[in-house]
Amino acid sequence: MLRVGSKAACMACRNLVSTNMGVRFRVPLQKLHPLSRAIHHRYSGNANPQRPPHRTAARYFTSMSRLPMRPPKPPPGSGGRGYQQQRNFWVARLAARLLKLRYILLGSAVGGGYTAKKTYEEWKDMLPDFSEYNWVIPDFVWELSEQIDLDKLAKALPEIEEIVKLLPDMDKIGENFTFLKSLLSSETSGDPQLKATDSSTAAAHDASDKQYKKSSDKEKIDQLQEELLRTQLKYQRMLERLEKENKELRKVVLQKDDKGIHQRKVKKSLIDLYSEVLDILSDYDANYNTQDHLPRVVVVGDQSAGKTSVLEMIAQARIFPRGSGEMMTRSPVKVTLSEGPHHVALFKDSGREFDLTKEEDLAALRHEIELRMRKSVKEGQTVSCETISLSVKGPGIQRMVLVDLPGVISTVTAGMASDTKETIFSISKAYMQNPNAIILCIQDGSVDAERSIVTDLVSQMDPQGKRTIFVLTKVDLAEKNLASPSRIQQIVEGKLFPMKALGYFAVVTGKGSSAESIDSIKDYEEDFFQNSRLLRDGMLKAHQVTTKNLSLAVSDCFWKMVRESVEQQADVFKASRFNLETEWKNNYPRLRELDRNELYEKAKNEILDEVISLSQVTPQHWEAILQKKLWERVSTHVIENIYLPAAQTMDSGTFNTTVDIKLKQWTDKQLPHKALEVAWETLQEEFARFMAEYKGKDQDDIFDKLKEAVKDESIKRHKWNERAMDSLRVIQHNALEDRSITDKPQWDAAIQFMEETLQSRLKDTESVIRDMVGPDWKQRWLNWKNRTPDQHIRNETKNELERLLKLHDDHTAYLANDEVTTVRKNLEGRGVEVDPVLIKDTWHQLYRRHFLQKALSHCSLCKRGFYYYQRHFVDSELECNDVVLFWRIQRMLVITANTLRQQLTNTEVRRLEKNVKEVLDDFGEDTERKTHLITGRRVQLAEDLKKVREIQEKLEAFIEALHKEK
Repeated sequence: MLRVGSKAACMACRNLVSTNMGVRFRVPLQKLHPLSRAIHHRYSGNANPQRPPHRTAARYFTSMSRLPMRPPKPPPGSGGRGYQQQRNFWVARLAARLLKLRYILLGSAVGGGYTAKKTYEEWKDMLPDFSEYNWVIPDFVWELSEQIDLDKLAKALPEIEEIVKLLPDMDKIGENFTFLKSLLSSETSGDPQLKATDSSTAAAHDASDKQYKKSSDKEKIDQLQEELLRTQLKYQRMLERLEKENKELRKVVLQKDDKGIHQRKVKKSLIDLYSEVLDILSDYDANYNTQDHLPRVVVVGDQSAGKTSVLEMIAQARIFPRGSGEMMTRSPVKVTLSEGPHHVALFKDSGREFDLTKEEDLAALRHEIELRMRKSVKEGQTVSCETISLSVKGPGIQRMVLVDLPGVISTVTAGMASDTKETIFSISKAYMQNPNAIILCIQDGSVDAERSIVTDLVSQMDPQGKRTIFVLTKVDLAEKNLASPSRIQQIVEGKLFPMKALGYFAVVTGKGSSAESIDSIKDYEEDFFQNSRLLRDGMLKAHQVTTKNLSLAVSDCFWKMVRESVEQQADVFKASRFNLETEWKNNYPRLRELDRNELYEKAKNEILDEVISLSQVTPQHWEAILQKKLWERVSTHVIENIYLPAAQTMDSGTFNTTVDIKLKQWTDKQLPHKALEVAWETLQEEFARFMAEYKGKDQDDIFDKLKEAVKDESIKRHKWNERAMDSLRVIQHNALEDRSITDKPQWDAAIQFMEETLQSRLKDTESVIRDMVGPDWKQRWLNWKNRTPDQHIRNETKNELERLLKLHDDHTAYLANDEVTTVRKNLEGRGVEVDPVLIKDTWHQLYRRHFLQKALSHCSLCKRGFYYYQRHFVDSELECNDVVLFWRIQRMLVITANTLRQQLTNTEVRRLEKNVKEVLDDFGEDTERKTHLITGRRVQLAEDLKKVREIQEKLEAFIEALHKEK
């Protein structure tokens, strides 16, 4: 037992009261816990250090303040001396108790005042640092003072009377102290044996009063505990009010920044600068072993362990899509958390801000995240390694960068790709193998620890636990379901799982309903831990619980890692930049460093210039090409299906009738389609020709694949105007109906066109006959070639049929059956066996040649027949109906070519140019296609140089801002 008035007793009482009075003033737990433990060991004698200290203190305080109001009566039969000595001892005992009470009250006053002062200092530290806004002084001070109601802020501070009311009345303490001092001096002076018998008297008195106090000790302890809790709650409410006012003040300051005083641009925040570096690195393909070792918080865990819920509690918004038991996180989501005046979220590649205080914006944000995830997943896959970048700002949010990864699974279920499990493992390892990444390992506390998969994965990547923070979720369910709550204590102490960690946390992220708000989840979490026996029994420490403490710890660890590693990473990129620049100077000294996007813009301009060149083609060139190609396309039909059948008739009337019928059928069904096909093919060929000509004019061959792809895609998309076909059909029909040749040049032109056509057909026919009969005697002797047996039979058949044609010069186009039999028997007489089909086939080619030769002869005669045609003379030898037919065909070709040329130059070239622009725009938005079409070491080197320079510049700006913040 401590001596009355001793220094140790004074210090113990002061520590006791200051500890009990300061529990709710957010005194750091690292300082609070040793004080409580010291009081517990010194006064209660309890060997269990985890017993709540306020109970021991309250019990001791009750035992000291429980004093009898009058001395006990002497026992019967005792003498007066014994009674006098006992009375003296009772007075001394009373004085000693009162002196102890003096120190308790004095300690309470000092401790309470010290705690109130410390609370006020902590509140002042939480105010924003206005040194960051020196660039707007002095105008900023005056403008801010106009916006902030200082009277309101002063009212938010605790009144001095409220603090004084909590302290004891010092005047009464002084009066009691003076009275007790005089009483003690008078009693001790009358009895010199007081000091020698003090300890034995105290023991006797305790024994006599033990039965008297036992019945009311529990009530007194409960009353003191309730009074202590009321005091703590009062200060807690006061601090919460101050924090709220502080938050509003910070919001006003940030809004001032956001609007921009004096219209000056506010610089980007530190975390935004860092997030931009990570965004660039996520798209960078390092070719020189330049790996991304910049810190970020990697959130990993088993599927449905509560990863997303923890992240939402840190971000203070329900921003992620949810599903019951199904995989929702299908790709990594990088979330950049920063402080701002408004609670908003936005994507890296989008300008839309989602207001996280509105439920409709929250729903739209969750829907957009789900769409982006599904879009990033390729066909046949379940998860994707493509990162979705999201930024969340709001008041009071801790600054950090987190990456939410797909949950680790143990079994591939129906509907998943077969490699889903391996893909998730590879994505998780890729992020965790970064030596500067902070691993936030999420473990479901409501399931058996033996079912955990992620802990083994984390222990492999960080066996020493130097960068791992372990989080146990669903602790409320764990406490309810586990038969032994000490198992939770083993988990958070790192004794159950085969992994090590920097820190262990236990959190509650709601009751499992997707309709819960963040505020309701926070309230539920606080209520749970306040009433949980895990804290009451010392199984969990106060700084290990709640997501608020978790976010503070993760943020501190994140920035500590950033400060330790960012300069080293900047040096790595500086060295990589030097290597890349050296390679470019050695290999491409006279070329500018154009990256893929810049090269694409250059190629785009060249292609558009080539398309515009189509409009500079002369009309004569278009019409000549169209007329030639159209005749090549339709000449076979005209000769075989129109001219030859009509020319084999014996009179001119039948000839003209046959020609008119066949021309009408041809115009209605085939001719317009053929003409449009020819026009479209001509446009394609001219487009390709211009692109090929530009290619030869010192153009960069790096664009060849791109130009070819643009040409093919543009042609594929281009469709000829279908309405042009109807008008073209009418024009062609009218052109073929006209039979009047007005002048001699037109007649001569028709005869020339007819001669060229017939000579071309005659040449083709003779070539076919030569192939049928084989080489003649000259070729056999000069070239040492022989006929095949089939060619020998055909040659004998040809000779026999030629004799028949000489005898019957006006023979029809077809052999009669008896003529076929006669030819076959004549050949058999010479020992040649021949099939009737072969005879007819040979006859077709021979008669065709014979007919074309006669037609050419007649054409020569018709050169002088224009006079007879113009005067409508009937002369069987000069009936030049075939010349009129060819003139009609020729005129139709000219008119059709002219019509198609007009449509090309007026409509189709412009439509093709529009299609090319659309294709180029589509290709420009397709990064994967651009990467495939514009390739080569030169392109990749320029890309790497651009990325490394950008990363280095961003890192240097971030490091400069980081040093300024220090």
